[in-house]
Amino acid sequence: MSVIITDEILTKIRMTEAEMHQEIAVMLFQKEKFTLAQASRFANMHRIAFQHLLASRRIPVHYGVEDFEQDIKNLREMGRL
Repeated sequence: MSVIITDEILTKIRMTEAEMHQEIAVMLFQKEKFTLAQASRFANMHRIAFQHLLASRRIPVHYGVEDFEQDIKNLREMGRL
């Protein structure tokens, strides 16, 4: 499924495309629909930067088994484990 948000809408709400992605990522993370890894990827941000974004909004980071497993997978793919 694709959702199209036009430049006109972004201009009207005074957001960039990147900011819209961040807002969606934060919302889905808060609702526990995205893991930390998924949300940071969707927001096109390094996970630490995304965690700082969450912290600036006083949103607690829930780090579960799925996040841990994704971290292990990523480290293996990068040859660091």
